[in-house]
Amino acid sequence: MTEQQPMIQFSDVSFQYRSQEAPTLQHINLTINKGEKVFITGPSGSGKSTLGNLINGVIPEEFPGKLTGEVTINGKPQSELDLTDLSFEVGTVLQDPDSQFVGLTVAEDVAFALENDAQKVDVLHRKVAEWADRLNLKALLNKHPQDLSGGQKQRVALAGVLIDNEPMLLLDEPLANLDPAAGRASMKLLDWLVSQQDLTVIIIDHRIEEVLQIPIDRMVILADGRVAADDTPEHILKRNILLKNGLREPLYVTALKAAGIDIRAVERLDDLAGLNLTTDQQTQLTSWVANLPQPKETKKAGPIISLRGLTFAYPDEEKIFDKFDLTIHRGEMAALVGRNGTGKTTLINLITGFLKPTSGRLLFGDTDISTDSVKQRADRIGYVLQDPNQMISKTMIFDEVALGLELRGVDSETTKKRVFDTLKITGLYPYRNWPISALSFGQKKRVTIAAALVLRPEVLILDEPTAGQDLAHYAQMMDFLVALNRQQGTTVLMVTHDMNLMMAYADRTIVLDQGRVLEDAAPAKVLTNQAVIAKAHLAQLSLQVLAEKVGAPDPIAFAEKFIAYERSTHDGESTVII
Repeated sequence: MTEQQPMIQFSDVSFQYRSQEAPTLQHINLTINKGEKVFITGPSGSGKSTLGNLINGVIPEEFPGKLTGEVTINGKPQSELDLTDLSFEVGTVLQDPDSQFVGLTVAEDVAFALENDAQKVDVLHRKVAEWADRLNLKALLNKHPQDLSGGQKQRVALAGVLIDNEPMLLLDEPLANLDPAAGRASMKLLDWLVSQQDLTVIIIDHRIEEVLQIPIDRMVILADGRVAADDTPEHILKRNILLKNGLREPLYVTALKAAGIDIRAVERLDDLAGLNLTTDQQTQLTSWVANLPQPKETKKAGPIISLRGLTFAYPDEEKIFDKFDLTIHRGEMAALVGRNGTGKTTLINLITGFLKPTSGRLLFGDTDISTDSVKQRADRIGYVLQDPNQMISKTMIFDEVALGLELRGVDSETTKKRVFDTLKITGLYPYRNWPISALSFGQKKRVTIAAALVLRPEVLILDEPTAGQDLAHYAQMMDFLVALNRQQGTTVLMVTHDMNLMMAYADRTIVLDQGRVLEDAAPAKVLTNQAVIAKAHLAQLSLQVLAEKVGAPDPIAFAEKFIAYERSTHDGESTVII
């Protein structure tokens, strides 16, 4: 047996930020060997990002604090390596791609690391072309990185790191902004890189089901700053560790357990494609689902947002929308989906007034609001951006959430009560006196959602509302949005790449493709249309795949009934109190 070569070692490592009262990491012992794919996950605030920042040297260089124990990178003590030294050992793709762009164009940004290494021009051109081809960036090479969609930005950041051939690759929430097809392709690319280039990969993410689309050597679960588990994915899935630590297990695993199947006896539980169920297990699952009640259908009310003949193009570019029509109905929970770069964010910016169409009208109910300002529209339509850093303007959490109320002249006592109530719902109340700079990306996202919810808008638009959220906060946030929708009639429009979220919470799915509506139907209908799935870069639910494996006559009905069952087990837990 070949002796394993440690690439990263943590020996009794603890770390406490200078601004915090307690350590974020406590007595971490962990070894990552050469050529491994290691998946690090855990609930929000568990220390995942801190662990990653110790690997790439951002801690303690950028975030000072008390560090004890020893961190070793490729045989060298981290204390003897500066950020430049570590950059040759560990390539990092950040959760927020904007923060690592340096080039004026995509091509310049991808080539930056090679330019720093004084590579020849012909080498630059060849390698940029090679990685642009692999990551589908050819059409974007002359664009500004900041002008791209979230998913496109992430692929550019990945190319800029991979091009320099570091032996280790650290990815912080790599799937957060990618459409399902792009996320699957990204994971397969990582798997190929490990096999072809002897690369060691560390993935930090909440999206367990999506990461496990490729073989993972080990899962490391952090909880309260400690290693709660370090084992193969299959062993972890069979031990119920994920739910105990506030993490969402793959839905197909949840379905098997709900049907009463002993998952300890299921072979290849971590590999949906290779999952091996006995005949008895298959019968047990299909019989259980067949006895579940049919989900209730929702009725449509009148229109609340109507786009009529909308036309728009960015300067010196082709039209994105040409005489575009769309109606959002009052009280809906609708999902807007589609591949990266297809115009979803542009459409939302046209609705909210951040962009102005060249022609067309926007109606709110029966009122034409085409000439209303951004502020005037904001009184009716709340909007939460994909990137929370683009929305935050205050230093402290309370001040950020209270800002909208203060600008509208709400008295201080009412403001305080509504802010505190909203912070409790969004899981942020314990941090109400914290500076926003101390929060993780997912926590910042919740701050921006709270800042929108506190204003009680009639329509709430959320761009990737659950990105970066663990199971507890995901469920809490979505339950709150459902309660807001049902109890106060708030219309919710979610821009999302999360097919499970779409299926579980949306009444309607609008599939956008290159400035036109490709499909507008119930989520179940969308996910049974293979042509739409392929064209819009969507993906089948793991529940559909499971249903097909066990020979269920209607895989999408199987998925619908199970998701309705799962939601019914905690329906009514959230109450709107603001």
